[in-house]
Amino acid sequence: MALTKFNFKAGINKEETELSNEGGWVDGNFIRFRKTKVEKIGGWIKNSANSFFGKARALITWTSVEGNKFLGVGTTTKYYIKEGNAYNDITPLRQTTAAGDVTFAASNGSSTLTVTDANHGANAGDFVTFSGAAALGGSGNITAAVLNQEYEIATIATVNSYTITAKDTSGSTVTANANDSGNGGSSVVGKYQVNIGTDTFLSGTGWSVNGWGEGSFGSSSSLSANNQLRLWSHDNYGEDLIINPRAGSIYRWVEADGLNTRAVDLSTTSGANLVPTKGLQVLTSETDRHLIVLGADALNDAGTARTGQADAMFIAFSDQENLLEFEPKTTNTAGSLRLSSGSEIVAGTKTRQEIVVWTDTAIYSMQFIGPPLTFSLNLINEGVGLISPKGFVNSSNGVFFMSQSGFYIYNGVVNKIPCTLQNHVFDDLDVSQAYKCYAGLNAQFSEVWFFYPSLSEGSGEISKYVIYNYEENVWSLGSLTRYAWLDDYNNSNPIASGIVSSNSFLYDHESGSNDDESPMSNVFIESGDFDVADGEQLAFIKKIIPDIKFLSDFGTSPNPAINVVLKKRNAPDESLSTDSTSQIENTTSRNDVRTRGRQFVLRFESDDDLSPTARQKDFKWRLGATRLDVNPSGRR
Repeated sequence: MALTKFNFKAGINKEETELSNEGGWVDGNFIRFRKTKVEKIGGWIKNSANSFFGKARALITWTSVEGNKFLGVGTTTKYYIKEGNAYNDITPLRQTTAAGDVTFAASNGSSTLTVTDANHGANAGDFVTFSGAAALGGSGNITAAVLNQEYEIATIATVNSYTITAKDTSGSTVTANANDSGNGGSSVVGKYQVNIGTDTFLSGTGWSVNGWGEGSFGSSSSLSANNQLRLWSHDNYGEDLIINPRAGSIYRWVEADGLNTRAVDLSTTSGANLVPTKGLQVLTSETDRHLIVLGADALNDAGTARTGQADAMFIAFSDQENLLEFEPKTTNTAGSLRLSSGSEIVAGTKTRQEIVVWTDTAIYSMQFIGPPLTFSLNLINEGVGLISPKGFVNSSNGVFFMSQSGFYIYNGVVNKIPCTLQNHVFDDLDVSQAYKCYAGLNAQFSEVWFFYPSLSEGSGEISKYVIYNYEENVWSLGSLTRYAWLDDYNNSNPIASGIVSSNSFLYDHESGSNDDESPMSNVFIESGDFDVADGEQLAFIKKIIPDIKFLSDFGTSPNPAINVVLKKRNAPDESLSTDSTSQIENTTSRNDVRTRGRQFVLRFESDDDLSPTARQKDFKWRLGATRLDVNPSGRR
């Protein structure tokens, strides 16, 4: 018996060939490296049984003076504030009609209602709430209760009409009958929420019009909240919340007014003076208390009004401690700045002593210096931009971010992070939807998760991730759809957004070992090729002696087990063939195998094919050093 210990080095490397990565790992899913060892990642469960409309692409948490914990959730269709298990809809209103401007028409046997409202300005998918309507018929099915509620607009018929699908208060479809011949009366009021924009990035309304860095970002006039991928930015101003749909208006939700109120347009608030009417992102400076609008609409030549068009390279900031005052005066600290490198501001973030601002091709440092200039602006790096408005994350080690061609860290200087998955990610990145890329921090494990849309998946949506462990400087990868991520929610684990069966939920990550109470399928790690005597001799493997530690979170898995798979090939250009698959349990001391070849691969997996079903749930595992009984088997 000739036992050989295989202690593969940490990290997944797809930059090398199969054999040149001997002694390393080449593929995996739902695994991480902790203290150099392979470990299954933690599971996730629904944060709440309640779902919400749209994909949540932005999350923020803050606490009121009274200790109320709020979670802001910006989705592709709405904006919510979550307190406890309830999602409170605070989506701003775009328009409220006068009484009688809205009328309804029904057809016998149809659930489709035609709504007439002159110059309604709505898009399919927008939401509108009706009130004051009367039943369409004395004994008809379209009652006042059916009409007086929120509806999602189904189709746009003309500039003056659209359709909705009639429903009762439980959400079930209602079909009109012959008695539904009225129009709802003369007291109907329609309250239209802001247009939903688009859930697909459209070329010409953001960077990469003609590929990475070629062409222009698009003119300022093309920047509209209706033609932009719907991305919300948000920040708290004291207890209140400031929100902004990218290229749209600036809104404020006032905590003192309660969760049953909506956010309102800041520029139309009483006392507002030259508040920007459009912006690409909002944020507040911590110590000096300015409201900052990146990509704000500039003042007109007379300085008396805003232009109403988001200006891609313009920054406006309010007076100190007064978010309603944006007119620059000698008696205040309001003002503006203009960036010169790049074609559009992509995002900004607060750090300890500065605000970092990315354009598509550069990075700036914005620092408070006091009157009369208020803020200074310094170019940090030119030639490295940000891939998307959510493609960065703050950590205690610095700001990690994803550019159009690599991964970087900024901690006073910009450094590229060596990545063993570089080509794997950027060769497979769906460039047309790269604005959806999202970075999230998992500080408990010193990890940054980068989520991106995969070209090979073909969905145009986030479907894959890579993890960078910044303490151990190693990478791992996998497939998981998460649209937004927030670390340390309510002093607990990360929270992230996803969709199941067309329903949107938030999930608590690193909670248990399962996929929302179901088995976490397709968990695996696979090694690079290894051989004996540089492959000069064929090898014969008789035994596998595993080194596995099973970690049960709840103790409900009576006999946890994983598979060990041995693959082989006789030449580098041959495809791998699976030679044996066997199970490893707590009591497994060895697995007897009989295989002969020149190059081998080891794969460890916990998957749905394990039996009994109980073995699939409620446990994690950690891999140590594997020993193989390997003997030379002659030459060829």
